[in-house]
Amino acid sequence: MDKVMSMRVFSAVAKNSSFSYAAKKLSISKAMASKHVQNLENSLGVRLFNRTTRKLNLTDVGNAYYEKVNNILAEIDEAELAITQLNSEPKGKLKIKAQPSFGAFHLSRALSVYLKKYPEVTTEIELSNRMPDLVEDGIDLAFHVGELDDSSFVARKIASARRVVCASPYYLKQNGTPQSPDDLSKHNCMIYAPRTAMNEWEFIRNNEKIKIEISGDIQCNDGDALRISAIQGCGIAQLPTYMVGLDIQAGRLKALLEEYEPEKLPLYAIYNHRKYLSAKIQTFIEFMYELYQPEAYWNEWT
Repeated sequence: MDKVMSMRVFSAVAKNSSFSYAAKKLSISKAMASKHVQNLENSLGVRLFNRTTRKLNLTDVGNAYYEKVNNILAEIDEAELAITQLNSEPKGKLKIKAQPSFGAFHLSRALSVYLKKYPEVTTEIELSNRMPDLVEDGIDLAFHVGELDDSSFVARKIASARRVVCASPYYLKQNGTPQSPDDLSKHNCMIYAPRTAMNEWEFIRNNEKIKIEISGDIQCNDGDALRISAIQGCGIAQLPTYMVGLDIQAGRLKALLEEYEPEKLPLYAIYNHRKYLSAKIQTFIEFMYELYQPEAYWNEWT
């Protein structure tokens, strides 16, 4: 019998303690599933399961074998995927998740070019500020601006964005222009809730990081809402250039305190741990990386 197939059957049986489940999953009969497991036990000279009329449990040896078998099957699947990708064109649905502002401003623009190049690919986009669970959400690829807390996924930095303190000409005419970070205590500073800890903004002064306490009457978890509020003269905001660069270029907003500008925010492409990525994922990551090299276009708008 096919040893690899027997391993697949064993793994499926062990996962759900059920021959019926394994048979259904692998499109074989229950009797054939039992035969595959028996073949493994005979070959190894050990009992992998303790069987009763009501229960099916792995033995200690079976538990150890289950872990090894899953690693072997994963290697086989990845090797097969690697070979098929050598001669395959990107195709199928690509499920992407991104923060709303980046998705609306830039991801949609990039996709319009990518999809013309690879017409066999379709996309499903989810825009959310929530950090994705790629496995649970069934996401192929996510884009995240800012530092990462979860190290269980692979993250590749593909670009960065300057953080700009900005306000509308109207607000500055009414309230004056801050000349140093310390002057912000006299101004209405709008707070980006997911990014700001203890109502502080970070700056660089004399080559050192400093944190300035801010306060204001608007707090929001959506950067684009703060952008609109800033344009309307509601206060001062600290937002990334990919979000406000065009507004600064057009004169709707004015960049402030540029000599104190903090470190750039990283933009990451996040995906599951895999040695071999599908062609659609791999080509889109490379496409996005090349698009933003050597410097992302939004950093030049200001």
